[in-house]
Amino acid sequence: MASGSLSYSRNSNSSWTPKQNKLFEKALAVYDKDTPDRWQNVARAVGGKTPEEVKRHYDILVQDLMNIETGQYPIPNYKGAGSNLGGFGDHEQRLMKNLRL
Repeated sequence: MASGSLSYSRNSNSSWTPKQNKLFEKALAVYDKDTPDRWQNVARAVGGKTPEEVKRHYDILVQDLMNIETGQYPIPNYKGAGSNLGGFGDHEQRLMKNLRL
């Protein structure tokens, strides 16, 4: 996983709920890498997270994706995924494209 020296706010929770993860994914699609104050906007969209926490969460996501792409982690084979790429649906594929790694 990605390591970092970002500080965390005392009042924020470092665990992520499924709802927060979904809001995070949607916010990444809206606020791309060229958006001013990107991490502040993503944190606001997620709720309950600091800009530092969402940036760290993003860094971990990028590292995980890089590990999958280089074969360090196998791509999950989800049951019932059919012929979708790596088990990802259309929505997830669009979100992945919008990460602009």
